[in-house]
Amino acid sequence: MMSVAIVKRRLKEGKTYEDFRKAWYHTTGFGTNNKMYSLINAFDEREIIVIGFTEIPADKEEILKGLRIDVKERLNNPLDDVIEPDIDRDFGILISEDDFSAEGSIKYKNPTVNGIETDVEEIVNGLIEFKQSLEQASSERDAARKTE
Repeated sequence: MMSVAIVKRRLKEGKTYEDFRKAWYHTTGFGTNNKMYSLINAFDEREIIVIGFTEIPADKEEILKGLRIDVKERLNNPLDDVIEPDIDRDFGILISEDDFSAEGSIKYKNPTVNGIETDVEEIVNGLIEFKQSLEQASSERDAARKTE
């Protein structure tokens, strides 16, 4: 399964995307298939949107290991000097990828990811575990911030 994170942050006045990138850039890999796409909002050049796609390991402890890498990155490289305090975060599991590049009519197809038909029940069950892992990692991050 593939998780998707959409994180929206607003640059502080006078800060640039390059300021954000230097503070945000991960110096430790996740150890799993991961790609992140950074965007500047077309209607608000101070809003930076990062969309991350990360393969979810089957083992819950491995999920937490990856989330803890991200927590450590943020604790070691805080963005507080670059972004406003409010952050909008959305997390989910990829249920389908659809290619509408062809010209003309396109026949309906069931949801697939990487050419494999999606098991919706598996996604729903995965959401529960993924949500629990996110909540645990967030609690650990908040506790670590309090001890700093």
